[in-house]
Amino acid sequence: MDDDERAALVTAFATLGTLTTTQQVAAAVLSQPEGGDPELVAEETLSLVSVVSARAVEAGLRETPAASRLASVALLALPFLYRDYLVGEAVVGGAGDVESASDQMHARLQRKREFYEAHLAAGVFPGERLLSDKMELWMGRVSPPKTGIHPAARLDRIEAVPQVVSHAKIVLAYCRRSAD
Repeated sequence: MDDDERAALVTAFATLGTLTTTQQVAAAVLSQPEGGDPELVAEETLSLVSVVSARAVEAGLRETPAASRLASVALLALPFLYRDYLVGEAVVGGAGDVESASDQMHARLQRKREFYEAHLAAGVFPGERLLSDKMELWMGRVSPPKTGIHPAARLDRIEAVPQVVSHAKIVLAYCRRSAD
């Protein structure tokens, strides 16, 4: 298998896991009594999990840098691609002017992705300890103001860290297996 084929398969595999994990974690947050803004929770969670996925791929495909780069770029673009899909769906459905809203969404998603990229170093596998620390920041960002519950306590209650760690390990294992 050449690097392009490896990158394509890893990207498809990791994308499925990223979207599934994002849906599960966001649903867990929103099912809590404190809830949260669904759009904010979705954007922040997809941004976080996309960066986690990219970092797992970068670590797992370290021996094939071209495949690692291609897959990582695609995974980091997932929040933007998902929004573009939703905008396209609205256009096809006859919604009004969505272009200016789309530009604002992309700028907002860029800031979110950059936040998580700054906290999860490129090429480094995001293990449980690191994710526990960084996901506390994520929980603080998705929690409504003045909930009275510390983000760490809320994070423990929904058991999101083990879900995201499991996802990262599965992606890492798939990458390593594909490199054989």
